[in-house]
Amino acid sequence: MFLYRLADFISWLLSLYTWVIIAAALISWVNPDPYNPVVQFLRRVTEPVLRPIRNVLARYQAGLDFSPLVAILIIQFIQRVVLPLLF
Repeated sequence: MFLYRLADFISWLLSLYTWVIIAAALISWVNPDPYNPVVQFLRRVTEPVLRPIRNVLARYQAGLDFSPLVAILIIQFIQRVVLPLLF
């Protein structure tokens, strides 16, 4: 029972983080104020995950940043494949 609740909690956290990534991507489309606390929070929370993905994708990019999409796909894979296998 505890493991199922733990899996649900982890899945909930991953879903929340997906929405944070989406919010950060949407805000990046406009010219946000870098001193805004919301913008600073979103960048501080998402950059540790998105930066390594950007480094890997840097060789293949054509001017678009696909790192949020790749991060969301990885999160979905973890939620739909890895968590059910673990629990």
